[in-house]
Amino acid sequence: MENVMDLAFWQLAAAYIFILILIVIVRVRGIPREKEILLATARMSLQLILVGYLLIYLFDNPSPFYTLLIIAIMQIFAIYNVYKRTKHPLGGEMKKHIAFAMAIGILTSLFFFILVVLNVTPWYEPRYFIPIAGMIIGNSMTGVSLGVNSLISGFAANKAQIEGALMLGATPKKAAKQVVNQAFDAAMLPTINSMVGMGIIFLPGMMTGQILSGTSPIVAVEYQIAIMLGIVGSVSMTVILYLQLAYKSFFNERLQLIMKENKK
Repeated sequence: MENVMDLAFWQLAAAYIFILILIVIVRVRGIPREKEILLATARMSLQLILVGYLLIYLFDNPSPFYTLLIIAIMQIFAIYNVYKRTKHPLGGEMKKHIAFAMAIGILTSLFFFILVVLNVTPWYEPRYFIPIAGMIIGNSMTGVSLGVNSLISGFAANKAQIEGALMLGATPKKAAKQVVNQAFDAAMLPTINSMVGMGIIFLPGMMTGQILSGTSPIVAVEYQIAIMLGIVGSVSMTVILYLQLAYKSFFNERLQLIMKENKK
């Protein structure tokens, strides 16, 4: 195995030149983003350094309690980010649907991947569990965010069509089918596009990291294919579970269309 590439401090510092280039561009163009860029850079650097030291501790002290605690924290922040990313105000019922779908969809996919696909022993080994959880949770969070926005916008844009279908005797499920399908398609599109370009247009981060660490490219490809399929499964399960729960919130007990989730 080749030696692992390590960066000297000055090499890492040199990479920040790209941030300076970005700041120069936005300043010349008159775009008021300098403070936001600097803040984002500082937060990224500090957060990653802290996570690095935390992972060192977790890797040296593997424990099911620590692993599950980290996953719970990641899940909570992911759910919160979905709430913040949504362009529409969310009611309490809609928030419950988001949290439930993400908890069930992500955890089901994650444990299947760890226990069956990778067959990790022990299952809570943080060196595998935490990085894979991060990829699965992050992509599922993006998918659900897109699904939420698309579903709410779809009901608002197709209100008359849905009400017309209900008056003609259609069930809420049938009347909302097109909106739900469009929301699912919008949520899955970025993941599908990523799969299409993978290997030809770009090399994924996980695969690149393994190759830089000295892993055989073939082994890196095998792991990348597996994790990408796991991500697809998690995103699709989480999004469809959310949509199947959430569309019912737009109808009352008399099967009439309501838009209460657009109100706080």
